[in-house]
Amino acid sequence: MSAYLPDTDSEDELPPGWEERATLDGKVFYANHVTKSTQWSHPRTGKKKKVTGELPHGWEKKVTEDGNVFYVDHINHKTTYTDPRLAFAVEEKEFPTDIRQRFDASTHALQILHGRDLGGKVAIITGANCGIGFETARALAYHGCEIYFACRNRKSAVEAMEKICKERPNSIVHYIHLDLESFQSIEEFCVKFERDKKFINMLILNAGTFGLPFSVTEDGFETTFQVNHLGHFYLVKLLTPLLIKSAPGRVVVLSSESHRQSFITKENISEERLSPKTSNGFFSIIAYNDSKLCNILFSNELNRRLSGFKVFSNAVHPGNVVSSYLSRNWWVYRLLFALVRPFTKSLSQAAATSVYCATAHELEGVGGMYFNNCFRCRPSKNADDEELAKLLWELSENMIARSLENRDKKIKNIY
Repeated sequence: MSAYLPDTDSEDELPPGWEERATLDGKVFYANHVTKSTQWSHPRTGKKKKVTGELPHGWEKKVTEDGNVFYVDHINHKTTYTDPRLAFAVEEKEFPTDIRQRFDASTHALQILHGRDLGGKVAIITGANCGIGFETARALAYHGCEIYFACRNRKSAVEAMEKICKERPNSIVHYIHLDLESFQSIEEFCVKFERDKKFINMLILNAGTFGLPFSVTEDGFETTFQVNHLGHFYLVKLLTPLLIKSAPGRVVVLSSESHRQSFITKENISEERLSPKTSNGFFSIIAYNDSKLCNILFSNELNRRLSGFKVFSNAVHPGNVVSSYLSRNWWVYRLLFALVRPFTKSLSQAAATSVYCATAHELEGVGGMYFNNCFRCRPSKNADDEELAKLLWELSENMIARSLENRDKKIKNIY
């Protein structure tokens, strides 16, 4: 039948005389008013759809005394018998990883959430006080999600939260101090969060550093490596029981296409290579590239370990040379980022892929993948290496355990 349908700019557009409807249990069907017939498959694409999730913000489902269902839009004061979620129906997939691209590089974070109501959801976002993290928090908060700003700079975080609340007064935002350069700070954050909140739906590991000269954290590790990977690794380890208890949940790990310029392999991976003790042979760009490969390896291994508990993890690339606060550490990088700004994504566009992986209905039950421009793409061969991911996991655990043991010894010696 589809061969005789007229051309259209959109394959989803219905031919004349057809109407899209939904059953009470969310299945989409199509009514032909000419032939007075109905069918489950789309008359043009032949695919089946379903409506999922919550009603859009401000909508309420009601039932009349005689059993008829209708929907009330309390914001625009309108009533309809058409399920408003039909506008955001998703195709039924034969396989979980069959994902149709609905967005691209030009999509903004708020567009991802059009028609969504995230009321009752809780998200932790590291580095939410500025850049991509702020735009991610802003988009989620605008749609009712309760946001925890996990940031080192209290003043900047408070200003960011005030800006969101000024734009959308009913936003629910909180601040808990988190410094990824300090394992003690990470521990204190987790204690405070679990005391304040008993569940979490989204954990977005957004914070990162770029272009730092060689330095060592109080825990004894090279700073770029600890901030970009090891600190987040420890944060997730401590929050894992809560993530499992709160399942289903999602973890989003911000990586970068720069991971393709890392030459870490299972043959050469070592603590000395990832976290050198001296500045001899240290190059900040190499440290950054290596940490971004670690992000994907960690995300994939985390998904393998937690997907059975309905906690799924995906890694994302926000965009190339996005004009964010990553370039703040060296004037050369600030100049480079400023020069390319007109040709790169805006911060809102850069945040879109994080928001997509944290909320998209079609990613329910899907993890262990790498996304760019709101669509799955293949990472480097090393990033897909399961053995390398396991080696990194074990190495990370051993590094943290040894550091904590040394810290405990120092405390004992003091007292």
